[in-house]
Amino acid sequence: MPHGRLKVKTSEEQAEAKRLEREQKLKLYQSATQTVFQKRQAGELDESVLELTSQILGANPDFATLWNCRREVLQRLEAQKSPEELAALVKTELGFLESCLRVNPKSYGTWHHRCWLLGRLPEPNWARELELCARFLEVDERNFHCWDYRRFVAAQAAVPPAEELAFTDSLITRNFSNYSSWHYRSCLLPQLHPQPDSGPQGRLPEDVLLKELELVQNAFFTDPNDQSAWFYHRWLLGRADPQDALRCLHVSRDEACLTVSFSRPVLVGPRTETLLLMVDESPLAVEWRTPDGRNWPGHVWLCDLPATSLNDQLPHHTFRVIWTAGDAQKECVLLKGHQEGWCRDSATDEQLFRCELSVEKSTVLQSELESCKELQELEPENKSQEDLEETVLFLTISSGCLLTIILLMRALDPLLYEKETLQYFQTLKAVDPMRAAYLDDLRSKFLLENSLLKMEYAEVRVLHLGHKDLTVLCHLEQLLLVTHLDLSHNRLRALPPALAALRCLEVLQANDNAIESLDGVTNLPRLQELSLCNNRLQQRMVLQPLASCPRLVLLNLQGNPLCQAVGTSEYLAELLPLVNSILV
Repeated sequence: MPHGRLKVKTSEEQAEAKRLEREQKLKLYQSATQTVFQKRQAGELDESVLELTSQILGANPDFATLWNCRREVLQRLEAQKSPEELAALVKTELGFLESCLRVNPKSYGTWHHRCWLLGRLPEPNWARELELCARFLEVDERNFHCWDYRRFVAAQAAVPPAEELAFTDSLITRNFSNYSSWHYRSCLLPQLHPQPDSGPQGRLPEDVLLKELELVQNAFFTDPNDQSAWFYHRWLLGRADPQDALRCLHVSRDEACLTVSFSRPVLVGPRTETLLLMVDESPLAVEWRTPDGRNWPGHVWLCDLPATSLNDQLPHHTFRVIWTAGDAQKECVLLKGHQEGWCRDSATDEQLFRCELSVEKSTVLQSELESCKELQELEPENKSQEDLEETVLFLTISSGCLLTIILLMRALDPLLYEKETLQYFQTLKAVDPMRAAYLDDLRSKFLLENSLLKMEYAEVRVLHLGHKDLTVLCHLEQLLLVTHLDLSHNRLRALPPALAALRCLEVLQANDNAIESLDGVTNLPRLQELSLCNNRLQQRMVLQPLASCPRLVLLNLQGNPLCQAVGTSEYLAELLPLVNSILV
């Protein structure tokens, strides 16, 4: 203090002092860590290791290896301490964990260690743990680490789902922007309202669903720029997982083959899903495979049939497939003089793409649709620089609102609202260009579902998907019986392996796309004509799958880059000697 005045450190002196302090802390940190590892390697797992790791974890709770060290020490001390000493040790450990959580409330290692510790206690105080969760969620109601721990505690303490649902009510009422609370509701409600065995798994009773729709509608109209309520609304509109079922059974006399389509991807084998085949009520041992020969989990599996099961001497043959794991079966008949027979579920009767709505539910959804349209129309008129913040807010609202409008239309009537849905997709892409690819694929999925419904209503086996701007193909397992497929004038980049499920396909047109791969044109037993004009096929190797189509007689590759390569015609003549007409 020269001249009676306190000397104030300069900014350079302060920075240097902080640097020296950090270096000193780092040395202590490294020294303590090294000592812990040395003791661990030497098997010296005693209370000194707890003290050393406390120093380090107290500053950095995310050091996972040190939590493992503490568990090893505690396991050893369990055999050495008296019950009273052990109880005191556990109490100290729980207090230390809580202090670590105050340092970092989202520390994976700390929450995991607390789960481990409580799981080893004979009589854990679960009420205290629920109170702990409530305190931390009071600070940050979106701390999903704490939510995970709360679900663990609630399960261990057998807390009734109704009480947990009431807890989510309290947090949502306080703040609608709570993804974890909304998600927890989606887990609790199916537990509180289980459907009978005959109903779809995860489907809510209509009175509960209508009440939830009212709650979430209040949320996104109170704070429309928050996305959490929109996500929950989408879950409410979504479909439950379908029940296990055999969707289609097809038998072909020409190919001596039986094909079955499942409601979900399965892996058929001796140690996995079991399929039993009964022919004329007698069991028949067969080997199952996927159409593309890869035998990966898939919707479609097939098997070869012996000639005795297909002879034309009897009036008919009955084929029944029993899926033991899925508790489902399906039967079809092959009549004398017929080359094929099949039995297929109806996409409309089985409500594969949408659920039938009651008058009450339809009224509620129609009301929500009109409300969402009104909210969408609140676009700010002035989009000058001064109103940029308001415009950004509108775009945030608009993205969730537009997608909800689309989903509401599909829930109400996908065919009636098809044209309007496509218009909203265009608007949504303009509002949310970062998700343009996802939206294109979702739009393609919806269009294909609509086309399948239209095809079924027309009772035909021809599907026209041209000029729809498709970017992806889905639900191909539903096309098992299709004979003619037109995919021309879209934006497809590949014919995917799942296309091999189209066992009855005779004509495939896929002109004017951006196709680079033909993996799906594999083992199509009836394919006769294939047109791939004006695509992006460049390498001859991509044509190899065509050799597996035994009935192919016409191939049109005009307008593809590989047509310019020298020797392409000769290569194709050697690869496909039975094809009568090859246009390049």
